[in-house]
Parts: sequence; C-alpha cells; structure tokens
Amino acid sequence: MVNPSHKSTKSKAEPADAKMELANRLFFRLYQCANMLHKTGTRAVEAEGLTTQQWAVLGALSREQAAAGMSMGDLAKYLMVSRQNLSGLIGRMERDGHLAIAPDGQDRRSRLVTMTDSGRHLWQVQALPKIRAYYGDILGDFSVNDLAHMLHYLLKMLENMQRLDQAWVGAGEEDGS
Repeated sequence: MVNPSHKSTKSKAEPADAKMELANRLFFRLYQCANMLHKTGTRAVEAEGLTTQQWAVLGALSREQAAAGMSMGDLAKYLMVSRQNLSGLIGRMERDGHLAIAPDGQDRRSRLVTMTDSGRHLWQVQALPKIRAYYGDILGDFSVNDLAHMLHYLLKMLENMQRLDQAWVGAGEEDGS
C-alpha cells in the first residue's frame, strides 16, 4: 500500500519543481531575446549610425509627453538604466547633433534632454521605416491577440521586478538601474 503522506508530498513537490524548471527556461529565453534584440535591432538601424540604446532614447524623446524634453533622471527612470550609463550615451548623441542638453527652466539643477531637428529627422525619416520593417520581420506571424497577451505578461513581470527592485533599494541596496 502507498503511504498517503508520501504521495501528497511528491505531488506537491512535482508542480513546484515543474514551475521552477519553467521559470528557469523562461528567464533564459528572455535573456536570449534581450541579447538578440540588441544584436538584430542594432543591425536594423546601423546604417543610420544607431544602436538599440540610441533607438530607445530617440523613441522615448519622440513621445508627445516628451515634446518639451525630459530630465536626465526621468529619462533614466523611463528607460530603466542608470544615470551613469545614460550620461555617456546622451553625450555621444549630443556630439553627433541628434540631442541637445540644456538647463531646465524650472529647475536649474536639472538638465533637459531634447531631440534636435537632426535627431527628429533621423528618427522619423531614417530610423522609423527600418524599425517598422524590423517589427514586421520579428512579429509577422503573431496575431494581434498574441501580441496583446505577450505584452500583458511582460508588463506583469516588469511590475513584479520593479516591486522587488524597490524592496531591495528600500532595504539599503544600491539602485542599479
């Protein structure tokens, strides 16, 4: 006769083990996707002299709510990167004439990052058509429903990661974003 307590322990452990195995595979696939996004996304816009990081900055600044510019801190938070990493990137884009940095008229300690006319032309005329083609190549066989579900689950994961990050920052760990 099978020990009922042994059976229930095993049945409880198996789903937990399966969930951990799936979690491991999921996070590894996300890692691979992030690396391939960087590699293939940069290839999609390299003729314009852009990287995926620069693409993200121009995309953030092209939004209607950023028309007047964004502070370095707000841009770093929006992109979820450290100010240190963003600073070098912004400096190179400013040197290339795509961005302008100026003191914030409302807070002189803060600097506003805006797209220049050159940056706007680069984004709208040169980069966006290639980015849209890239999206089509990558997502062409996904339905609108597939994309909506994927976005939902990625946002849910992102919210959980942000909550964990804030808990760690609140516990005294350095904010590594």
